[in-house]
Amino acid sequence: MGIFDRLKRILSANINDAITQAEDPEKMLNQISEELSADLIQVKTQVAGAIAIEKQLSQKARQAQEEADKWQQKAELAVDRNEDELAREALKRRATAQQTADGFRQQWEEQKKSVALLKENYAQLESKIAETKTKKDLLIARHRRAEAEKRIQQTLGRAGTSDAMSAFDRMEARVLDKESQAAAFGELNRDSLEDRFAALGSGPAVDDELALLKAARNKSIGTGSSQGLLESGDNK
Repeated sequence: MGIFDRLKRILSANINDAITQAEDPEKMLNQISEELSADLIQVKTQVAGAIAIEKQLSQKARQAQEEADKWQQKAELAVDRNEDELAREALKRRATAQQTADGFRQQWEEQKKSVALLKENYAQLESKIAETKTKKDLLIARHRRAEAEKRIQQTLGRAGTSDAMSAFDRMEARVLDKESQAAAFGELNRDSLEDRFAALGSGPAVDDELALLKAARNKSIGTGSSQGLLESGDNK
């Protein structure tokens, strides 16, 4: 039966190899699961048909037994009334009906055993298919996670060596260079301003010193002249 072959395939230890070799493992797993579900429905239909046959055999065996019992009663009635010929005929028909009833009963017993086995196998099959569906979901989740990690790693690999990233690195270097130049010009401008402010601050001090020096010199010169005049008067 095809369903058991598919069960062996999906439950085998080589399922990971099958996933690796498949072009679309997720699609393959879903397809197998759908096939198993369809086959399970088919098996369920077959089991239901076997149960129906069992019931039919049981009914026919009961009817044949009732027929045999009826002819047994007629034979007994004929004997009670001393109708030997009728009794013989009734017993013949009872034997035929009993043989038929026994045959149906034997088939019914065999069919009942077969149905019990089919029910047991169906229950096991249903359990295994439920197991495969759970395993399928886990495998699909693992496959999707692996694919996502693969794409991430591929993207990271491309990002590390691509021309785009190299261009960004070059642009970053240029920006850093511009920033350094701007800082240097700013430093120069800042020094020039400080020198001018320093000059403004030192200007008045020098002028004051110069004025003081001039005043001191004038005073000194004036004092010297006065002394000279005094000395000239005394000599006279």
